[in-house]
Amino acid sequence: MSGYDRFAAVYDQLTGNVGYAQRADYLFMLLKNAGCSDGTLLDLACGTGSLSVLFCEKGYDVIGVDGSFEMLSVAREKCAPYGEKILLLCQDMTELDLFGTIDCAICSLDSINHLTDAHDVQQTFRLVSLFMNQGGVFVFDVNTPYKHRHVLADNTFVYEEDGVFCVWQNAFYEEDCSVEIFLDIFTEQEDGSYMRHVESFCERAYEDAELTQMLENVGFAVEARYTEMTTDAPEQETQRVYYVCRKKSPTGSTGRIYE
Repeated sequence: MSGYDRFAAVYDQLTGNVGYAQRADYLFMLLKNAGCSDGTLLDLACGTGSLSVLFCEKGYDVIGVDGSFEMLSVAREKCAPYGEKILLLCQDMTELDLFGTIDCAICSLDSINHLTDAHDVQQTFRLVSLFMNQGGVFVFDVNTPYKHRHVLADNTFVYEEDGVFCVWQNAFYEEDCSVEIFLDIFTEQEDGSYMRHVESFCERAYEDAELTQMLENVGFAVEARYTEMTTDAPEQETQRVYYVCRKKSPTGSTGRIYE
């Protein structure tokens, strides 16, 4: 996630269309429907902490983890009013090391796609499972192979906000369904001039069968898959899929208690 380091200062401006409040409500609905409406929540790849704050307001004790110190510096300012209810840790997803167990976890905005080695995805799932209580719930989203091939592809996008101009250029590689992303970010200075920053990172899309197998390998059962912001099953042209997974007991049961 190091490609976001200098991006951190303008990240919130350029992701204003994410709709964090609506996204938090959606994630909360998925967690609540799965029986996890409180407890300790891991916000994996938390970025600038927007969702961490919103889930703290919903009653969770939140652990926010991100690999970028710069992103966490922004998050720290947002989370400061919540005191010990939000703990922020600077850790790579593949080296997650918590002080105790968690009841649920979220990983949003295609953060899993930033792991371009399947072994790293497997390791991340393994560590989330390691620290999660039996019956706990893990909700994450991924960009689909369809989105990489037909939407991101070799396309260029331009974003403009007050004092910030960003050119996003992609290079698609079919062999592993990855997209290399190049960002040219121009930020307005006090004298009216613009300073240019260049960032680059890569995302890889994984097939559902790959993700499902990796989750099952570490004790998660996939209970549902949804098209983004809906409760509809994914279709061929779905661009982002949400997975709702449960940590199984050693006997293979999900540990879920039905009332």
